[in-house]
Amino acid sequence: MERRKKGSLARNRMIGNVSSYLIMAVGSCLVILPILWMAITALKTDAEIYQMNGSIIPQEITLTSFLRIWQDYDFVTYFGNSLLVTICAVLISLVASALTGYGATRYEFRGKGTFLSFILMTQMFPSIMLLVPFYKILSIYGLNNSLVGLCVVYISFTIPFCSWMMVGYYRTIPTELDESASIDGATRLQTFFRITLPLVRPGLVSSAIYAFITCWNEYMFAAILLTSDKLKTAAVAIAEMNGYYRIAWNDMMAASMVASVPLIIAFVFMQKSFISGLTAGAVK
Repeated sequence: MERRKKGSLARNRMIGNVSSYLIMAVGSCLVILPILWMAITALKTDAEIYQMNGSIIPQEITLTSFLRIWQDYDFVTYFGNSLLVTICAVLISLVASALTGYGATRYEFRGKGTFLSFILMTQMFPSIMLLVPFYKILSIYGLNNSLVGLCVVYISFTIPFCSWMMVGYYRTIPTELDESASIDGATRLQTFFRITLPLVRPGLVSSAIYAFITCWNEYMFAAILLTSDKLKTAAVAIAEMNGYYRIAWNDMMAASMVASVPLIIAFVFMQKSFISGLTAGAVK
């Protein structure tokens, strides 16, 4: 009987492992195939793109599309606009969320629960509801059709979620550390920068990656609020590569690959901190 039980347990474990590997393989294919298709399309010539019975593998590999997006489409300007707005929004969001999370977990004040609930509630409304109010507000203050105004919009999107994430992460840090530092003569500011902030670094990385992805991929507000051609972001520039009579698929895929590079680099170098930050921040 014991041998049969052990055999059935081993068989069930093997079936579970095989099923897990199959699911991961299918998931990996679903993620990799679009990227592979994008790369293949970007390396094809114009003539091969529009062939009726063209092959999946490029018959002639060319980098013309990558050269064309820099020379003809001035993609370097749009790429720089996206990078500037995204970096500014990420930095401001990190500072604000780090201070908000610390204050909400280390200080007691009236209405703290309502304040935290309000932060969470702001994420329940679709962003399209804010389009007209933001447009009017930015027009009143002269920030419409400017990268500064777009940065303000992005900050309003990222700060609430990043603050909520940091609140969850600060709760995992014992308050006894703050009390010990206070006994040793450290001020609140010294305790924050020297003790608490280094301990929540994974949470900061998670917040930074979330804010970066949100701002970098955003299209709707950038397309509507920025009317000047020189102020367009990379996402808007890629969408406008569609002409009236033809769609430059290879140019669009080349630009999409270039636009994906910052996201890939950020996630590859911060993957461990990102995952640990998400899991730790979810624990109260």
